[in-house]
Amino acid sequence: MDQEDMQNSAKPAPEEIKELLKEDEDSLPTPEVQTESGQSDPPPAKRLAPERGLEFLYDVPLQISVEVGRSKILLKDLLMMGEGYIVELDKLAGDPLDLYVNSKLIAKGEAVMVGDKFGIRLTDVMSPSDRVEQLG
Repeated sequence: MDQEDMQNSAKPAPEEIKELLKEDEDSLPTPEVQTESGQSDPPPAKRLAPERGLEFLYDVPLQISVEVGRSKILLKDLLMMGEGYIVELDKLAGDPLDLYVNSKLIAKGEAVMVGDKFGIRLTDVMSPSDRVEQLG
């Protein structure tokens, strides 16, 4: 198996992930179809779909980062930076923070204190289908 085949087998296709997410949302049992002989038969979509849930993805580590804002500076300004130097960001105070998972925007939220640490309270989360679209 060459390198490309290994990568293709390790990462499910976005269509497969969409299908799995849809199956999780539609977890209600689907009615069986009666054939002419009176025997019950599962719907065609269930016959063709592989018996595979999202459990295989649960242990995949993800890098989460929160962005307060961005700025572009000149190299000479970077070299002059020291304690007390202020970098002006492109967001206003009070604007929502951006939550990225593996460098993809997933949600927006507000900063909160959790004990002695900072946290983020999510206020606007992208839909699962929008998140899957960003994968491919």
